[in-house]
Amino acid sequence: MPRFKTTEEVLNLMKNRERVRNIGIIAHVDHGKTTTSDQLLAASGIISPKVAGEALALDYLSVEQQRGITVKAANVSLYHEFENKGYVINLIDTPGHVDFSGRVTRSLRALDGSIVVVDAVEGVMTQTETVLRQSLEERVRPILFVNKVDRLVKELKLGPQEMMQKLLDIIKEVNNLIDMYAEPEFKEKWMINPTAGNVVFGSAKDKWGFSIPIAQKKGVNMKNVIDAYSTTDKSKIEELANTVPIHEALLETVIKFVPNPIEAQKYRIPKIWKGDMDNELVKSMLNADPNGPVVMMITDMKVDPHAGLVATGRVFSGTLRPGAEVWLVNAKTSQKILQVSLYMGQFRELANEIPAGNIAAVLGLDKARAGETLIDPRFKDLQGSFESLHYVSEPVVTVAVEPKNPKDLTRMIDSLRKLSIEDPNLHIKINEETGEYLISGMGFLHVEVSLQLLKDYYGVEVITSPPIVVYRESIRAKSQVFEGKSPNKHNKFYISVEPLNNETIELIASGTIKEDMDAKEMAKMLRDKAEWDYEEAKRIVAIDENVNVFVDMTSGIQHLREIMDTLLQGFRLAMREGPLAHEPVRGLKIVLHDAVIHEDPAHRGPAQIFPAVRNAIFAGFLTARPTLLEPIQKLDIRVPMDLIGNVTAVLTRKRGKVLNMSQVGNAARILAEIPVSESYELASELRGATGGKAFWGTEFSRWAPVPDSILVDVIMKIRERKGLPKELPKPEDFLS
Repeated sequence: MPRFKTTEEVLNLMKNRERVRNIGIIAHVDHGKTTTSDQLLAASGIISPKVAGEALALDYLSVEQQRGITVKAANVSLYHEFENKGYVINLIDTPGHVDFSGRVTRSLRALDGSIVVVDAVEGVMTQTETVLRQSLEERVRPILFVNKVDRLVKELKLGPQEMMQKLLDIIKEVNNLIDMYAEPEFKEKWMINPTAGNVVFGSAKDKWGFSIPIAQKKGVNMKNVIDAYSTTDKSKIEELANTVPIHEALLETVIKFVPNPIEAQKYRIPKIWKGDMDNELVKSMLNADPNGPVVMMITDMKVDPHAGLVATGRVFSGTLRPGAEVWLVNAKTSQKILQVSLYMGQFRELANEIPAGNIAAVLGLDKARAGETLIDPRFKDLQGSFESLHYVSEPVVTVAVEPKNPKDLTRMIDSLRKLSIEDPNLHIKINEETGEYLISGMGFLHVEVSLQLLKDYYGVEVITSPPIVVYRESIRAKSQVFEGKSPNKHNKFYISVEPLNNETIELIASGTIKEDMDAKEMAKMLRDKAEWDYEEAKRIVAIDENVNVFVDMTSGIQHLREIMDTLLQGFRLAMREGPLAHEPVRGLKIVLHDAVIHEDPAHRGPAQIFPAVRNAIFAGFLTARPTLLEPIQKLDIRVPMDLIGNVTAVLTRKRGKVLNMSQVGNAARILAEIPVSESYELASELRGATGGKAFWGTEFSRWAPVPDSILVDVIMKIRERKGLPKELPKPEDFLS
């Protein structure tokens, strides 16, 4: 039995940073992350008796227990003894479904190591690759847990040699990904090596697991596993669980291979901190100094119905204490910490202090949001914060909602606001013309689960419109220069538009190129990586959230500087709703060639500048082979060889495209793409066509032009839904 520790004992242990480990469990959906977490929770000295022994304790939302998937990243602190020393392991169980990948990204920022869970039969899936890539980008060291090894015996009937080959293939594939995505200095050191002991084989459901060193020590091998599952006698599986319990194998591996905060912060801070590296604040973070100035990165915001907003994150420096003032870098305000605690699933255990190197929950920071940096107020003038978080997907599905009971309108609005605070990947918008409340999410499931949370968590039932797929508007050619006049004719702007090349879009979308970069540094990068003219690249004055850039190629224009902020506001507004169907615009380079600006400020306010800028941009847009871009999903499908034709028939019906096909054991692996608009009934159709024998993963892939054959039809349907005129706009409509 585990040796349970009180909160006080664990808090004392947290001060010994060499005995702290911050880990997450990451994987493809249904590969067994939460079952793994639950075994660790139930068996490894959990602090709070309120949580010990609960089934799926970290999946504490009813929606998670009903669906059997993890939606929110849950935090918990574990106690484990190894070689007669006690360790605190701060664990975050993260979602595996692609629709919740934003939460994975945020969780990784607080971690130093990740347990990558892979199903022994399904192997490395698309989402495994995505979360492992995210982990390596954050300099989070991976260890591997090959779960559901029992399936190799029960379902595939493999012998010892075949089993080992299957397991070695998974290890090889994981190492290929580490080689592909890890930075050079970590590639070799972080490779998975079964003989070294940083890979665990087991079954979380049946509570057993071992690394090769543990198996050698305890006299266990794959033949024992085959024997245990080749009989109806369940006692052999129980014997295996008693001999090599899963929690011992995993936690021992974590303690041996995941670095402590002192080691990890030395190489992680230079990667994730953006700003001057030569100051007291950064030096303190590099050493995880509990006596230094407070620095905390908030990775998650939760709404507690009784306590209000709870901020969760990693303390990188200093010690958090109730009553202390902290400066919120993004919000540019100071707030007082009211309460500090550790997280135990849905429970929080109060603490007098949480030192550097640990994960903490804080009350009192109602102005904070996920991604916020908290620092000691003495350093508020210091330039720097944690790198902004980059998500691997973006909202592409929208529904309109209204409360079932009209009296619940105010409560619904307040609840939606709270949901969007908790989940920055959920976008809430009010359509001012129609009065509709719009929820946009990463996919159909993300929206569906958010609506269920609204009902279960906030008691608001809503009526929804059918899901709407969000498109982007773009162009495929360069326009001539168009003149945009202000309504009073006193201001004129001469603007052309052209499409950005793919390299530029990738640099901006990945966050490599940002608006606040030094102009010369940005220009050099665009010249070297995206074939820009250096002088033109130096003239970029704005980059908007939908990957559009504004370039000012003018010189010596009177009063231009005075109205530049208004002009750029006009540019951003125009990019929010394009002329084709009022969808956001993506991938445009807007070039200002010349301008005439009235000398009197009264004649050049926003009401004059906005329409002038918009009209010139839209006239150019409509002459530059305009199109709609639709979101495309990548599919990774595993299916028996004899059912390949059934799968490809479903994909063909849905405008899908097979990218690659290979054989993995007795199954085929099909990599394909499909438009999100065609994927609504995909799950039921694939199950129906294969008798439930296909399993698959999805991932947001890219934005691609809608085929010309259906382009006008799609545009007209969107215009009709939005109540826009039935005729498509013409360039002349924007020229006066």
